[in-house]
Amino acid sequence: MSPAFRARRLLLVAAACLALVSLAERTTADNASQTVSLVALLELRPGMTVADVGAGRGDLTVLMVPHVGPTGRVYSTDIVDERLAEIRAAVSRAHLQNVIVVKGAERTTNLPDGCCHAIFIRDVYHHFPDPGSMNRSLLASLKPGGGLAIIDFVPDVGSKLPNGAPPNRGGHGVLPAQVIEEVTAAGFSHTASIDDWDEGMFLLLFRKPLGH
Repeated sequence: MSPAFRARRLLLVAAACLALVSLAERTTADNASQTVSLVALLELRPGMTVADVGAGRGDLTVLMVPHVGPTGRVYSTDIVDERLAEIRAAVSRAHLQNVIVVKGAERTTNLPDGCCHAIFIRDVYHHFPDPGSMNRSLLASLKPGGGLAIIDFVPDVGSKLPNGAPPNRGGHGVLPAQVIEEVTAAGFSHTASIDDWDEGMFLLLFRKPLGH
């Protein structure tokens, strides 16, 4: 290998590393911004309990903790064991004491009844195989008046339907109208829609009625 070729390869590797670092920084900043917006929309305050359903690696879970403070709680759920391990690792690195990691299921949150003041679900709703059952479980997991934020995206034409997703989705994603119809059928009230939440994603906000 010539010195010139070795130098070019090192430059390419360095450029790739810088690009990855830049992407990670942008993603972290975007997650932090979304968390602040969610806190405002869900009217969260210190001492409250919130759940991150389908938390993935737990990025938003960790960012949410300072907003509910040491007297609050954050439930973090996923159905994949590998993701749960990543959530626990992220919580451990951040030295957090008030995160409760829960293994969820396809049709139920597995959260205690009435445990949460608010729940948010990002990039997961379109995967639910039985939205009716999950939405009823979400309703049961919330306190009366509690908020539910669903962040998702509209399917591209011709995109592949995820395994197990309802066939009416029309591809990978879900239409806002479908989410609203399914969630309100479970007993929620639809209170707000944001069409341009983040890079092609929408946000729908719901409330559990006070009498429930």
